Amino acid sequence: MFKKILIANRGEIALRIIRTCKEMGIKTVAVYSTADKDSLHVRFADEAVCIGPAASSESYLKIPNIIAAAEITNADAIHPGYGFLAENSNFSKICSENEIKFIGASPEMIDGMGDKANAKETMKKAGVPTIPGSVGIIPDFKACKKLAIEVGYPVMLKATAGGGGKGMRLVWEAESLEEAWNSARQESKAAFGNDGMYMEKFIEDPRHIEIQIIGDHTGKAAHLSERDCSIQRRHQKLAEETPSPFMTKKLRKEMGEAAIKAAEAVKYEGVGTVEFLVDKYRSFFFMEMNTRIQVEHPITEEVVDYDLIREQIKVAAGIKISGENYDPQLHAIECRINAEDPENDFRPCPGMITNFHAPGGHGIRIDTHVYANYMIPPFYDSMIAKVITVAQTREEAIAKMVRALDEFIIEGIKTTIPFHQKLMKDKDFISGNYTTKFMETFEM
Repeated sequence: MFKKILIANRGEIALRIIRTCKEMGIKTVAVYSTADKDSLHVRFADEAVCIGPAASSESYLKIPNIIAAAEITNADAIHPGYGFLAENSNFSKICSENEIKFIGASPEMIDGMGDKANAKETMKKAGVPTIPGSVGIIPDFKACKKLAIEVGYPVMLKATAGGGGKGMRLVWEAESLEEAWNSARQESKAAFGNDGMYMEKFIEDPRHIEIQIIGDHTGKAAHLSERDCSIQRRHQKLAEETPSPFMTKKLRKEMGEAAIKAAEAVKYEGVGTVEFLVDKYRSFFFMEMNTRIQVEHPITEEVVDYDLIREQIKVAAGIKISGENYDPQLHAIECRINAEDPENDFRPCPGMITNFHAPGGHGIRIDTHVYANYMIPPFYDSMIAKVITVAQTREEAIAKMVRALDEFIIEGIKTTIPFHQKLMKDKDFISGNYTTKFMETFEM
């Protein structure tokens, strides 16, 4: 087992990893930018190293600074959390070259799954259902036009190196295709330095359902059931739950088996998710594979009583997984609390938290790195807390969330608490009748 782990991240996920390391008797090193010197992950780690100024490009994304911090503190492993360098194959490779264990996927795995077109072909060969569309990257607009006719409108153009909705265009008719092709390529080139595009049939009104997987060095994988991530805005998730209210036992079995096929086909090592789109007929299609821990991992932990960070560390240390597949026995919901103004198009609201009171009680979990008199810097993602409720039934989990949100006090800045309060009382959400289109008609 590792003696000391450096956490190459910030905020609540860094604190989350530190907590499990402490329970496992592993020493921790926090890295931080000058803007994060007062963050709780810095306070609770055994050691802390400043790696640069506020801009993430000069700190949390600066690989030489992170490797240097690991070397001067004698850390034998690095946990990247999510975001930043978590899916950076070069970082994974450099860690290995410096004999530091990267607690995540191999460079080959990150590259293989990061290239969406390549990942889709890999899944096809493994027998995992995929959305009809292009085979690999589309060479030119002439091929794009021909393929759109074959697949049938509407179609979705996607950047092969994409993420977060960048380089994506929905095209309803042939007349709009060329403009969408040109603008998507330009956006992708600017964002990722790669203008490669692929095409998929557009699935109307889908659910976004992901399967949590874990694999070990022997090539064996298991799944820990699903999470419904359909409540999202501009391809960014706002709330998640497990089990999905749309799920059936038959569908869970089929999706779980497909996710294991996907993981074992690429000999996946570590924790990750296989993401699917599920149409109204409960047909499901592979969308992508995330080779890291997810923001929403706590809801899975709560319903199957399984510390995913602990298991991730154990797998990285060469310990085999138990090989069990899990069905959720409870119901959990997560609301992401962002420093944003939901009544002003979710505009980011960094600033000083003047008053902070977290909810408590049975079945309530708060993952956060903020506190009263904490200054939220404007340089990073606006998520400041996650509220997770767990109960015997979905109705009870919603009722707990309503109570928890009413009890959650954050003053001095605007947050998304009012949005979630309204979401928990929305008739379509309460009935479980929602898709990825939910936010298009939701009004604050």
